[in-house]
Amino acid sequence: MKKGKKNILPGAAFAALIAAVVVYCVLLNIEVNALREYEKGTVLIAQSDIGRGVILGEENAEKYLAEREMDQKLIPAAALREWSQADQVMIKENLDAGVVLTSSMLVSLEEQERQMKEPVLAGFKAEDLYQVVSGILRNGDRIHIYTVDEETNEARLLWENILVREVFSSSGAMIPAEDQETAAQRVNVLMEKKDVERFYSELVKGSLRVVKVLEAY
Repeated sequence: MKKGKKNILPGAAFAALIAAVVVYCVLLNIEVNALREYEKGTVLIAQSDIGRGVILGEENAEKYLAEREMDQKLIPAAALREWSQADQVMIKENLDAGVVLTSSMLVSLEEQERQMKEPVLAGFKAEDLYQVVSGILRNGDRIHIYTVDEETNEARLLWENILVREVFSSSGAMIPAEDQETAAQRVNVLMEKKDVERFYSELVKGSLRVVKVLEAY
């Protein structure tokens, strides 16, 4: 009888070991699934409020943006995850601090230029254009430019949705997009090269008028 009991014990121990391994695998699988439910991802958020028209690049992106880990399930599909996505882009709308940046909030400056045949920056003094929206033009604004016939006083649209790229004060400093009080003294706009000759000819004649587009994008 004792000899028979000795034969049973190893088999029971082996079965217990198998059962323990199975239980461990089940628990491990449950843990993995639970961790997957809370998988984290890194996104770029606004460090502080950012005004529409701010241009981001390698030199200033970290001033406005920061990395943050979030639950993967809460991250928008179009969220910015890499710093390279925040290079040479313009903010399309006012952003609150803490907002997760998505591609729909940005305009790629390179893409804007690629859509043009020969893009150039054309500059003018605010005083050279009659009624330049009281001087309150900022990066990211869009403008329509009209010419007015001196004899008939009829206005005609020459160019529409021209992008304002840079705006400067009387001291020559670039005016930040969030400053809505300082009057612009010099303005750079993105135009086709073929249009620049006529633009400056009309500018000299004093026949140009500017209208700011309220919905810039």
